[in-house]
Order: sequence, then C-alpha cells, then structure tokens
Amino acid sequence: MFEIQPMNPEHYRRQTRRSTLLLVVLFLLLAMLCATASTQLFGTPGGDNFKWNLTGVLAGLALTVALVRLQLWSRPFMAAAVYGWRLKRSLMRLTNQMHQVKAGVAAGDEGAMKLLRFYHLGLIQMHQLDGNSGELSQLVREIDAHREAMAQRDLDPQQNRLDPAWLEAVKRFA
Repeated sequence: MFEIQPMNPEHYRRQTRRSTLLLVVLFLLLAMLCATASTQLFGTPGGDNFKWNLTGVLAGLALTVALVRLQLWSRPFMAAAVYGWRLKRSLMRLTNQMHQVKAGVAAGDEGAMKLLRFYHLGLIQMHQLDGNSGELSQLVREIDAHREAMAQRDLDPQQNRLDPAWLEAVKRFA
C-alpha cells in the first residue's frame, strides 16, 4: 500500500539530484573497472576488444543495479528518490487501469471515485515535486469537478492511500 506523504519540493529535488549524481558516479566507476578488467583478462593486446569493453560495461551496469536494490535502496540519502519512484509507479498502475476507473466513476462506484481522487492528489504532488506545474493547469477543471462530486456524496477528499483492493474492485468495469 502506498501513501502520499507531504514533502518539500526543493528538498526533494536537492536529494534526488544528490542521489542521482552518486549513482552515476558509481556506475561510471564500476563500468570502467569491469571494462578494464575484462579487456585485461580476455582481450588481445592491440586487437579489437570492443566486445570485452561492452561486456565490462554491461557487468558494471548489472553490479550498479544490484548494489542499488540490495544495499542503497533503504539508505536515508535515497529516501526522496525511492519515494518519487514509488509515487510514479503507483500513478502508472492507476494509469494502466484508468479506463476502468473512469467507467467506475461514471457508474457512481465509491472505490473508483477514491482511486481517481488518489490519482489526482498523486499527480498534483508529482508535478509539484518535479517542478512541472504547466501540465497540471490543464487538469484543474477535471480535478475540481471530481472533488465536488465526492463532496456531494460525502466522501473524504483526502485519499492519500492507494488501496490495492480498490484496484482489484474496478476491474469489473472493463
């Protein structure tokens, strides 16, 4: 279950830039180390060692991914990046079922209405965190209309949690 947390956009961007820079440096170091090692171990002096360089870079990429997922993912300096990734992943899950969610909203289903409100709140936060408010202005009317429809049905407009059961429930509106 994912929950939208309050977050300062400036702090988020500063933290994600820092963690991204660290991961890029880590990848470069591992890729260069693995490429050098593979050409030294398997290459031919003065020959074409492209395949060994490429193999080393791919090994460096695999090591970087493994280190991030197994060691760095839970570290405090990665918290903002992990939160952003989880937010975007949650929104993508909803986007993939949006036709079902909108059909459920049109049918008056409360779970679908909550899902759409979560989607709107997550989208607002994502655009704020990324500093991209231009695209959000196109959705203001839809967001306001949906919030009003929820108020008319006495549904809480603060839908900060994505309940996986709601996603399963809207599948019936396919």
